[in-house]
Amino acid sequence: MTRTEARGTILIADFDFGDVDIERAIAEGAGFELLAAQCKSEDEVIEKGRDVDGVLTQYARVGSRAIDAFTRCRVIARYGTGVDIVDVAAATRRGIQVTNAPNEWCADEVADHAVALWLAAARKICVYDRATRQGTWRWQSGEPIWRLRGRVFGLLSFGFIARLIAERARVFGVEVWAHDPFLDESEIRSCQVRPVSFDELVEGADYLVIQAPLTPQTHHTFDRATFRRMKPTAILINTGRGPIVEDTAIYQALTEGWIAGAALDDLEEEPAKQRGWLPRSPLFTLPNVIVTPHAAYYSEQAIRTVRRFAAEEAVRVLTGQPARCPVNDVTAGSRP
Repeated sequence: MTRTEARGTILIADFDFGDVDIERAIAEGAGFELLAAQCKSEDEVIEKGRDVDGVLTQYARVGSRAIDAFTRCRVIARYGTGVDIVDVAAATRRGIQVTNAPNEWCADEVADHAVALWLAAARKICVYDRATRQGTWRWQSGEPIWRLRGRVFGLLSFGFIARLIAERARVFGVEVWAHDPFLDESEIRSCQVRPVSFDELVEGADYLVIQAPLTPQTHHTFDRATFRRMKPTAILINTGRGPIVEDTAIYQALTEGWIAGAALDDLEEEPAKQRGWLPRSPLFTLPNVIVTPHAAYYSEQAIRTVRRFAAEEAVRVLTGQPARCPVNDVTAGSRP
C-alpha cells in the first residue's frame, strides 16, 4: 500500500515493544499507512507527525507546539491511562480527539507490583539478597524490620487500582487509610478503608502508596516539606507517576533518616523519555531504595491489550466512529 492509496497515515511517535506488528495489522487492515518513529522531543514529534492523520504515543510528549503544527491530525491515542504527556486542552481547541486506555488493562498488574514493592521494602528482601550474595549470612543484615500486622497502610488516591491494592494489603493485617479529595468519605468507608486528610495520611502512615495521577496539582507533592512530616520509620511506595515525588527531596529524606525507605516504579527524570539515558541518579547508590523501570503495568497480556486498544481507538476515530475511551469532548473544537 502506498501513501497515496491509503486512507490516511497513523504515526507511532515512540514505542519500546520491540516491534509494531500488532498496530500495523490493525492500521493497514483498516486501510491506513503506519509510520513508526522513536521521538524523544516535541520537535521530533513535529518533524515526523506534521502531516499525519493520527498519532499513537507511549512516552513522547505531544504538547501544544506539536498540536498547533499538525495539519491533518484528528486523533491522539495514548498507550496507557495517564495523559499528562498530551496537552489535552490544545487538542480540544483544534478538534483533535484524545483517547486513553481504561484502568482495567493493567489494574491487577499495578496492584500486584505495588504490594510486591511494599513487601520487598518492608521485609528488606533486596538488602538480604545483596548481603547474602556478598557472603553475609546473618538475619541482622536487614534490621530493623517491623511486624506488618497492626501498622498503617496509606493510599494517596482511592481509584480503581488503589482499591485493588487495598484488598491485597488488608490480608496482612494492616489498617488501611486513604486520602482522595474527589471521593465522598462514605464511598471510601464502604471498602473497609478509613478516609483521612492528606495531613493525617502523611503523618500517620507507616507505609504510604502513591497511586495518584500526575497533574499540575500533584507534581512534587512529595517534596522536602512533606517528607519532613512523615514518620522516620515510614516507607514510601510510588506506583504512580515519577514526578509526583521530587528526586532530590527523597534522596535527602533517605540519606538523612527522615524516612526509612522507598520503593519507586518511576523516577522524576523518567528515563524512557530520554535518548542516551545513563544511570546517574544518586538514588541508585542508596541501600534503602528499590527502583523498577516503570514496569508496574507490565505483563504479556497487558501489553498486548494496550497496544491493540490504542491502535483500534485511532482507527475508530479516523473512520468516523466514536472513541471507546475518549479523554476530551471535541464537539466545540475546530478541526485542523
